[in-house]
Amino acid sequence: MILRTPTPDSGPAVGDDAPDPLEQTHVGWSRRAPLRWQLSLVTAVMVAVAVGVMTVVAYWTVSTSLTQHVDRELEDKASSLLQNSFDPAFVYNPAVEVATFKTYNPDIRVAYYPPGSVRPIGDSIPILNEVEVLQGTRDNSVRSSGDERIFAEQNKIGATVILAQDMRGTHQLISSLGLVLLLIGGIGVLIAIAAGMVVATTGLRPVSRLRHAVDHVARTDDLRPITVVGNDELAQLTRSFNGMLAALSASRRRQAELVADAGHELKTPLTSLRTNVELLMMVDRQGGASISQQDRRDLERDVIAQIEELSTLIGDLVDLAREDGPQQIVECIDLVECMETSLERVRRRRPDVTFTFNSTPWFLYGDPFALGRAALNLMDNAAKWSPEEGEVRIDMEQVRDGVMELRFSDSGPGIPVEDRQKVFERFYRSIAARSMPGSGLGLAIVAQVIARHAGTIVAEESDDGGAMMRVTLPGAPSVADERDN
Repeated sequence: MILRTPTPDSGPAVGDDAPDPLEQTHVGWSRRAPLRWQLSLVTAVMVAVAVGVMTVVAYWTVSTSLTQHVDRELEDKASSLLQNSFDPAFVYNPAVEVATFKTYNPDIRVAYYPPGSVRPIGDSIPILNEVEVLQGTRDNSVRSSGDERIFAEQNKIGATVILAQDMRGTHQLISSLGLVLLLIGGIGVLIAIAAGMVVATTGLRPVSRLRHAVDHVARTDDLRPITVVGNDELAQLTRSFNGMLAALSASRRRQAELVADAGHELKTPLTSLRTNVELLMMVDRQGGASISQQDRRDLERDVIAQIEELSTLIGDLVDLAREDGPQQIVECIDLVECMETSLERVRRRRPDVTFTFNSTPWFLYGDPFALGRAALNLMDNAAKWSPEEGEVRIDMEQVRDGVMELRFSDSGPGIPVEDRQKVFERFYRSIAARSMPGSGLGLAIVAQVIARHAGTIVAEESDDGGAMMRVTLPGAPSVADERDN
């Protein structure tokens, strides 16, 4: 046998996992055809299968019933004829009795075998299974031969009757019945297609309404909720879509607020920076106004401070946008190590403030960079409000199973009660805080990070009248316990 290797241009060889053209055609049609046509086709196919099965069953049932009815009639007539064979007149002249029987049953051929005789009286009927009846090994037999139904029976004295019933009328009746059933089945399939179209159109009307509503949202950018009709699966889908629209609207509103607030916050330092830069440029021009060296140094310091303020604000905006985006960094975090790293950075910034840190081992899964930034913001905020030679106290305490509490306390003026909920809002700055450097985004970023790690944060008053930020985070005292959780 010679095996031929298919060339690159010869297509896939037989037996390869090549795509079936019929399957590709079916898939392509199902993707292109409207859903109502697909539903109608499925309905028609199911009805056609059901009608086909019922037609076959009905045809077989009627055909079998008619054949059994003919067999019972033949058996009754054969028994009647054999019963008459005990009559002396029948024994004397059986040919007359057979002729009389045929007169009343013209569609039946009769062959009568007297006891011990091998020659029939009446019609000549070919025998097959009837041999066993003639030999006495069987009481009766029945079979079909062409258009005839042949029945044979023997009585106690050895007389045998073979009857051949003409079945052409019965077969014609059965054929007519099959044709009628086939016609009814075809009409049923057509009705099923029409009914499927009606059902599909009616059932898909809510889908069409939802599609038009979605198209309207895409075309007009109108995020108003879609009207919910009923309480079925499509109504639930509409509610889910309305939830998505609400989330999209809230996200867009937050983005607009962020842009508006960011523009407002950026406008003030930019205006001051432009004024100071223009003043310095005016001084540097030949023949321009002159100012003292002290005033010039003050202007330069203001410019640097405003640039730093802009840089801080932009950095906070970037952090805030990062927190609003998808988060993918998840690893087991040593919270004590994370806190110590942030503490080292803030100590370098405020060497005039004393920091005390009471740690407790704690591990949790999350974003180490985000948690470190949140801890640094809380420490920076506490140091900013603490006076010179003040103290910032950071305490870690496990309050219950799976929950760690962190407290950031300072010795500053504290936060008024009416402002304690608002300090976590974006760009919110209390009246007392407006004279201090900052963007009003630090605590908002902290709140988002804590919430993303399934924690909570509240603003309270510290023991010495300053501010205290109370943070709770889930986790476990050891890495093994956290992995088990």
